[in-house]
Amino acid sequence: MNALLETRGLSRDFGGLRAVDRVDFSLMPGEIRAIIGPNGAGKTTFVSLVCGRIEPSAGTIVFDGADITALPAHRRVRLGIAYTFQITSVYAQLSVFDNVALAVQRTLADGRSQGRLRAGVMEALERVGLADRAWLPAGQLAYGHQRLLEVAMGLALKPRLMVLDEPTQGLGDSEIENFIALAREIAASATVLLIEHNMDVVMQLAHRITVLEAGRVLAEGSPDVIRTDEAVQRAYLGGGA
Repeated sequence: MNALLETRGLSRDFGGLRAVDRVDFSLMPGEIRAIIGPNGAGKTTFVSLVCGRIEPSAGTIVFDGADITALPAHRRVRLGIAYTFQITSVYAQLSVFDNVALAVQRTLADGRSQGRLRAGVMEALERVGLADRAWLPAGQLAYGHQRLLEVAMGLALKPRLMVLDEPTQGLGDSEIENFIALAREIAASATVLLIEHNMDVVMQLAHRITVLEAGRVLAEGSPDVIRTDEAVQRAYLGGGA
């Protein structure tokens, strides 16, 4: 089986700082992959490169066999890459329904089918547990629910790759359990790339874990391998953020 996503020598410099440093990375279809590491390790910069929000300084990005390094973010969305932000980016004045509708419209060929539009929106909201809040202004949602709204907006795009940046931030314990179930459900039809600081979530969900430190891949492997890796213990799991 060929990789869905690959990066080769991917790097990003900000002035004199190299935030991502020659990262080779491979993600298989249907996989749930977690990226972990200390603060400042380059995690969000790496997924921002994958999604086209920033341009690489060097290296290539290949999605489903095609070089997408130069493609803008909106073209990558059309290819099936959906991304939820580390900081919520919902439209606070619009209703929860209308936020998701903006995403659903991208998947409708003519953009005019109201029945299909409504069905697509409500399906996404039901999956994240927000259907009963559909007509609230998005800005009135609790922070954790705004994160779930972003997930619904991503799901509405019918993605092949779902990139989630700190999705459980602001969620309560019961909501985290629901998110874990949701992520497994998403993985039945899409590949999931997850940045997450909650190690319980990471260890429960991830098939494989990639550990970044100072913009480089420090270690990669199954949860059991990562849990017992001495270098990872020193840099992150046992040593702090």
